[in-house]
Amino acid sequence: AIEKVRLAEDGWNNRDPAKVAMAYTPESRWRNRDEFITGRDEIAEFLTRKWAKELDYRLIKELWAVEGNRIAVRYAYEWHDDSGNW
Repeated sequence: AIEKVRLAEDGWNNRDPAKVAMAYTPESRWRNRDEFITGRDEIAEFLTRKWAKELDYRLIKELWAVEGNRIAVRYAYEWHDDSGNW
């Protein structure tokens, strides 16, 4: 489980929207505030927009719990905008 979390963290920190999207099922559904995202193409489009604004994005994932085939992860991230505000 720890290796899976670390691989996911590394994938996100590479900031390649197409590669990150491929880690999710074709039917994946996300919600980001008031935006609803469905499928890999929309995930890649969302991440492209996100990382264009959130410069030097860095994700930290930590394994929180494991039970059977489920894991829980705590995450934190940081980034700055084009004005240098973190």
